[in-house]
Amino acid sequence: MSCRCCCISITICILITILPIIFVIIFSPSSVKFHVIGLSLTQFNLTDNNNLYFNFKVNITAINPNKNTIVYYRRITAVAWYKDNEFAYVSLKPFDQGKKNTSFLQTAMFQGSSVFNLKPHQLAEYYMETSAGVYNDLAVDLEMTVRYKYGRLKSIRFDPPIVKCRRLSVPLISNGKPVASFNGTKCRNDYFFADRYARERWDGD
Repeated sequence: MSCRCCCISITICILITILPIIFVIIFSPSSVKFHVIGLSLTQFNLTDNNNLYFNFKVNITAINPNKNTIVYYRRITAVAWYKDNEFAYVSLKPFDQGKKNTSFLQTAMFQGSSVFNLKPHQLAEYYMETSAGVYNDLAVDLEMTVRYKYGRLKSIRFDPPIVKCRRLSVPLISNGKPVASFNGTKCRNDYFFADRYARERWDGD
């Protein structure tokens, strides 16, 4: 009896894992695209005792190109990086995105301080960028849990691949004026309507 229950549990787990993949293969909605459209950096100060003080704000849009698909964002975590080192993260407000829609995510506001250790060559680059007033290699990742509705069919919740807004060159705002302009940046993400954990398990087999 216990063996039978175990087999049923395993079968259910497998179905939960593969159903979103089958759903995507059958209906194949186009991937959601993300763009950084605005940045504000008013503080980015690394002290001698490795404390980084920062005030960094990022505005991002999500573009749903599908005429039959609604996306429900149920968890959004924005993670800030500098030269491949994480220094802060914030939770953004969940929202629903309609068909053929461009949505503005809640502004990601990274404010505070963090213990931050850079490698010698990264520290040298930091001082050069501080002198120039523009910080290179800032980045923001979006980690999400979503579900979506295609017609009358609704998927289970899953975690799509991480959205990576990388290699951002961000001017420091001095006396209310940036020393350089910022051009919008397209974020990189794999196919949005696929569970990244299912893919990791598949790749690991």
